[in-house]
Amino acid sequence: MLPDILAAAFQQQFHYAPLVVRAPGRVNLIGEYTDYNHGFVLPAAINKAIFFAVGLNGSSAIRLYSHDKQQLYTTEADSIQPSTLLWANYLLGVVAQFQKRGIAVPGFDCVFGGDIPMGAGLSSSAAVECGLAFALNTLLHTHLDRMTLAHMAQKAEHEFALVQCGLMDQFASLFGQDGQVVRLDCRSLDYEYFPFDTRAAQVVLCNSGVKHSLASSEYNTRRQECEQGVAVLRGHYPQLQSLRDATLAHVETHRAALGDVVYRRCRYVVEENLRVEAACQHLLAGDLRAFGQQMYASHAGLRDDYQVSCRELDVLVAAAQQAPGVFGARMMGGGFGGCTINLVAPDQVEQFIAHQTAAYQQQLGLPLETYTATIVSGVDTLELVALH
Repeated sequence: MLPDILAAAFQQQFHYAPLVVRAPGRVNLIGEYTDYNHGFVLPAAINKAIFFAVGLNGSSAIRLYSHDKQQLYTTEADSIQPSTLLWANYLLGVVAQFQKRGIAVPGFDCVFGGDIPMGAGLSSSAAVECGLAFALNTLLHTHLDRMTLAHMAQKAEHEFALVQCGLMDQFASLFGQDGQVVRLDCRSLDYEYFPFDTRAAQVVLCNSGVKHSLASSEYNTRRQECEQGVAVLRGHYPQLQSLRDATLAHVETHRAALGDVVYRRCRYVVEENLRVEAACQHLLAGDLRAFGQQMYASHAGLRDDYQVSCRELDVLVAAAQQAPGVFGARMMGGGFGGCTINLVAPDQVEQFIAHQTAAYQQQLGLPLETYTATIVSGVDTLELVALH
């Protein structure tokens, strides 16, 4: 098992027993591009994770070892700066957040590695940040709550990795619960758990294998288009703070003033928030088919109104709609590549994967990588039996 391998590597390299921490990746069942519009998201932590072996070493040196890249990075605790080594920045940014709060971080050793597929949109970066934040919080007895750790991990990504992410990924990694999805209100940060029975539906991810370079530039453009929409609507409804406050009637009434593109962006966000709320009611009613219809509608909105899908993702969702035992499917994450998330009856998963693989090969001539995921609890320490 990977945690045992990392703990053994730590002991071999540093000659003492570490604290071992598991930080899961996440899926988002529905609620895409709603977070920075102060809307709702519905993520869950999954059984793909980054594992850490961490210990205080009694010196002023910080030694970080990436097991996956077989690279060691060393720095002094009192001279934390962004590094040219990209992976190190996610960890160094976390240390800087503790220091900004006036918490002295002494020298420590960290060996980490994971089984979250890179570039698949399962938030490996958030897991890296949250895992180290949780480990240092435990080792330094700083008693920071999980929401504070989520904000620190998010700021680490903003300031050291220079990615202006929302809070959803870090929140999902820290607040996941076994067999539950969690609806986060991205304005108030109130959250509520909803049961998700993985015996009734298996989460299957189909990785398009495509990484379109558009994603980050288009992400910023969509943000600006939403802000333009808010500015226009606020001229008529001064109380409107974000698209979260807008209704479909608002958007339709001022369609001409918004212009075609901004109108479509606004319509998508307003409808997606309604879909998240409806999807949660379907979960409470145990109606997976109705839940799946909200997923298909989400994909159509992302494809046609928000325009962040691509041919590969559209082929995968269309193929899923033809496959037996599928409740729903949609693209997940920033778009222009990455994964589709599919809810599949457990006894049909093998046929579904075969069906999707064949369709992808046939229509695009591309191989398909798939992962099944179960919904698990958030960041925690692990007790290893075999630590000598």
